[in-house]
Amino acid sequence: MAKLRIGSRGSQLALWQANHVKALLEGQGHQVEIEIIKTTGDKITDVALAKVGTKGMFTKEIEEALEEGRVDLAVHSLKDLPTELQPQFELAAVMKRQDPRDAFLSVECASFKELPKGARIGTSSLRRQAQLKAVRPDLDIHPLRGNVDTRLRKLEEGQYKAIILAAAGVNRLGLTARVREIIAADVVCPAVGQGALGIECRSDDGRTKELLRFLDDAPTRTACLAERALLRTLGGGCQVPIGAHAEMVNGQLRLSAVVARPDGSLVLREQQSGADAEKLGVEVGRALLKKGADQVLQEVYGEVAAAPQQP
Repeated sequence: MAKLRIGSRGSQLALWQANHVKALLEGQGHQVEIEIIKTTGDKITDVALAKVGTKGMFTKEIEEALEEGRVDLAVHSLKDLPTELQPQFELAAVMKRQDPRDAFLSVECASFKELPKGARIGTSSLRRQAQLKAVRPDLDIHPLRGNVDTRLRKLEEGQYKAIILAAAGVNRLGLTARVREIIAADVVCPAVGQGALGIECRSDDGRTKELLRFLDDAPTRTACLAERALLRTLGGGCQVPIGAHAEMVNGQLRLSAVVARPDGSLVLREQQSGADAEKLGVEVGRALLKKGADQVLQEVYGEVAAAPQQP
């Protein structure tokens, strides 16, 4: 059987994901090692993600290790993986998706609706901020970086009335004690690829691609293909206020998407269904551009020092 090396970020969640894949591969009889690689996004922890604006900030160094042959595969949160990979890389598997929605965590408030006026909320996501402000303009939203444990500690210490995290990550780590509500996707549309794991390998490594084939979940890949095509069409990175959620409804793929101003003063929405995932993503993206999404995104890029280009 094969000996495989997995490249992973060193965060608690990234290591859970890498070890999850490691266990599945070992179940197939393979020998597996994990190499921890520190990425740009891991090194910059005191700046809101949207202000960093670095292309592939959570993947670049891992891809370098992959290209150099130091690792055979990389396990990513799919939402961190650029929509266009370099030709030497391939998305070998998209694993079955967990809950793609966002979770509302609080010590005192039983639900988002119960937040008092002017409550301080922690999130570094412009996507979450924009949609929360659209519903509650009074909220005081502050950047929140660090691993899940750090964010939860800040919540427990009372620095925030509530924090918003991806439901999948909280579930995977078993840290659901403070989850009060899973926010409906039509209130806060999830990030592209949220809840799914993407496994990347070298395009010319046929052996590894074949070994990873059993991890690929076709329905998840199809949904994420539509979401990623939308993001690519809009020209947005993973740190801009774009949300997308694709799911099968009555045998057809339905894609809902949002582009919003960070202050919540404008929220553009589009929803379409179709059979071709890639085409659906492009069409929904073009419809949002016609509604003025390009202007909204240009405003955002103007506010951050280094605008994230096509990821």
